[in-house]
Amino acid sequence: MIRIENISKQNSHRLLFIETSAALNKGEKIGLVGPNGAGKTTLFRMITGEELPDEGQVSVEKGVTIGYFDQDVGEMSGHSAVAEVMNGAGPVSEVAAELQELEAAMSDPDRMDEMEAIIERYGEVQARYEELDGYGLEGRAREVLAGLSFSQEMMDGDVGRLSGGWKMRVALARILLMRPDVMLLDEPSNHLDIESLIWLEGFLKTYDGALLMTSHDREFMNRIVTKIIEIDGGSLNSYSGDYAFYERQREQNEKQQQAQFERQQAMLAKEIKFIERFKARASHAAQVQSRVKKLDKIDRIEPPRRRQVVAFDFLPAPRSGEDVVSLKGVDKAYGNRVIYEGLDFMVRRRERWCIMGVNGAGKSTLLKLVTGTTEPDKGVVNIGASVKLGYFAQHAMDVLNGESTVLGWLEESFPKAGQAPLRALAGCFGFSGDDVEKRCRVLSGGEKARLVMAAMLFDPPNLLVLDEPTNHLDIDTKAMLIKALSTYEGTMLFVSHDRHFLSALSNRVLELTPDGIHQYGGGYTEYVERTGQEAPGVRG
Repeated sequence: MIRIENISKQNSHRLLFIETSAALNKGEKIGLVGPNGAGKTTLFRMITGEELPDEGQVSVEKGVTIGYFDQDVGEMSGHSAVAEVMNGAGPVSEVAAELQELEAAMSDPDRMDEMEAIIERYGEVQARYEELDGYGLEGRAREVLAGLSFSQEMMDGDVGRLSGGWKMRVALARILLMRPDVMLLDEPSNHLDIESLIWLEGFLKTYDGALLMTSHDREFMNRIVTKIIEIDGGSLNSYSGDYAFYERQREQNEKQQQAQFERQQAMLAKEIKFIERFKARASHAAQVQSRVKKLDKIDRIEPPRRRQVVAFDFLPAPRSGEDVVSLKGVDKAYGNRVIYEGLDFMVRRRERWCIMGVNGAGKSTLLKLVTGTTEPDKGVVNIGASVKLGYFAQHAMDVLNGESTVLGWLEESFPKAGQAPLRALAGCFGFSGDDVEKRCRVLSGGEKARLVMAAMLFDPPNLLVLDEPTNHLDIDTKAMLIKALSTYEGTMLFVSHDRHFLSALSNRVLELTPDGIHQYGGGYTEYVERTGQEAPGVRG
């Protein structure tokens, strides 16, 4: 369906692709992977024709429809969310627009002399609309929006009043409703809660078109894709299997290449030693010449390219008392909406609670009550002895000084630390090389979040309260964070939609449901085994 043939592409001074090829065939579900800046978005844009390769070509089979979802959703306002989704549904929305125009023309007295032609055309367009299941379009649009966690009120409200994250969901729903022959999805899992992620997995599994997608959520990728295309040093390398298979295969390939490189280096060293030793002796001239010629003909094996994965040893957290947080008889409501009534909850040292619950269940409210960001209407929240609290939430970025550079802000925060460990810390969270000289005011939301997280873990508290800490983190940075937190000696209370993060780090689950609040000993993996669901009310 789509062929990428011998393409080369340079952005500014950076070579993204060098004479490389790949293909997307009918029905294939492919994960596109590679480090930040490798050219994933550029490849999408070349497939849609928004950019052209410098050399080679990208060809799309005639008549193939492409739906492209990216992070730049554009301006949305003046329509309801459901209308916005229907308007982008491809051919059927164009037919619907013509149907509306013809209906208006039929009731226009000034066009009576054209009425026969209008009615004839209306019959043709109506038949085409029925063929495309146009009358079921609104129902399908609402079904997709419900899957992405929209309430009926949000579906019918002005899309312009929604936050950026919800507008992203509207843009994604447009592509899903369109059901094109090929879907290009650039980070569709960003901004989705766990319930929406599980629904989207089910949708994409049953989608019979071809799919090429990027995602920072390895679990999501593992469940959908059956092939990986990796961008590595300008090449497109294909692996048949899911993301876990790709990781194992890449590691195995690197080991084999390293072994071949070392064997060849040993052989070359031996040959060079012989040549150096005997080159001055006439008796060995023929042998020396023969070996020199042999060396000239050998194809040199390159060592595997080492991926820059920065590890960082975070300082141990100071010890707290055994009782870390206690909530007794807590009530909390927003207007008429009751969130908690008589809540009793205790967190003890070294417990790692993940908070589960649908949108609006009170997950973030609980974290705010624990951190003192919001007060209970009734009851008490007590923080235990020697507890040093660290709270990561989306508003945490407000602490940044816009005029400081990344490195400068870290130096202001930790004046005694010295540059070397602060540069290493910044590198762990994706600020390498010149990135540390960026001013905080020009950082994206994701970069700001990473910087605040880095500072929190440099001087770790013994109670970490984290609200969606993995948003905006790529797979490698998440892996580093999970590794760092798995050896963390303190207590954790967190909300996350990343199932790999939940499984790796939780040892307790607090589930918030309309039927009440349930506590589970054991982490997220045990919760899934015991309940048969991956989120409250949602089976995987």
